[in-house]
Amino acid sequence: MNLRQMAVAFLINEEDKILLLQKKQNERMFSGLLVPIGGHIEKDELNIPEVACLREIEEETGLNSSEINKIQLRYIVHRLVHNKEIRIQYVFFGKLSKNITLIDSDEGSLEWFNYDGIEEQSVTATTIETLKHYYNIGKFNKEIYVGSMKSLKGKAEITWGLLEDWE
Repeated sequence: MNLRQMAVAFLINEEDKILLLQKKQNERMFSGLLVPIGGHIEKDELNIPEVACLREIEEETGLNSSEINKIQLRYIVHRLVHNKEIRIQYVFFGKLSKNITLIDSDEGSLEWFNYDGIEEQSVTATTIETLKHYYNIGKFNKEIYVGSMKSLKGKAEITWGLLEDWE
């Protein structure tokens, strides 16, 4: 079974709008969908997903780490894909000011969205479930949550647990 690790970020501006990447129609993964900024973790980044996340942010938006306020790991999502691949996604949240300049990447275009109505957009189930948890619970604390993606009557759902030290 293959293991794929990814690091993504939901970047939110002062107006509480979320920056998402509209993937091009011909992309290998997530073709035509809105996704958080991010991508695969390289071999030399396996133990430091924040570095991978910041690299992906710079590649896809042109922003460097000094332009992002308080980027923090908030979620780790596990998913089994077609019984062939385990995906682990490290999900970061960061704040952006209004006065930033973004660049589009080869992967697609950047767009700002309100959380309300995000479910009506072409987004991944992981994106919907993570944002739903963040805006209902995660936004009000600094905890890290671990989620396992599953199907509930044919609909994607994530079961969340708090990541905490037992000692």
